[in-house]
Amino acid sequence: MTEPDVAGLQRRLAEFATAREWQPYHTPKNLASALSVEAAELLEIFQWLTPDEANRVMEDPSSAHRVTDEVADVLAYLLQFCGVLGVDPLVALSEKIDRNELRFPVRRRPDGVGFREGGDRHSAE
Repeated sequence: MTEPDVAGLQRRLAEFATAREWQPYHTPKNLASALSVEAAELLEIFQWLTPDEANRVMEDPSSAHRVTDEVADVLAYLLQFCGVLGVDPLVALSEKIDRNELRFPVRRRPDGVGFREGGDRHSAE
């Protein structure tokens, strides 16, 4: 088996949908909705876990399988969404990281250790 790549996975997903005549349902709105639902299903696995339990979730084969299945569902819908809209997800991510590096510069303490004072520590916006 060859190593999967983004374009190849997008082709497989498109072929899968075409064979089942699902294209009319694969609108940007529907795919974004499905992506949100699958992300919520991933979150549901962690909903009531303590931080320590969440860090160990992959140690249990049953919960690990659930996590990997939901990750696959999230990625599948994201790749289909990008395919429908013509977005290259790797370029989009690279450009977002570039913007975030400018938006959230590393500030150095006198001892040279990096840190960010105050503000939002999240860069996904």
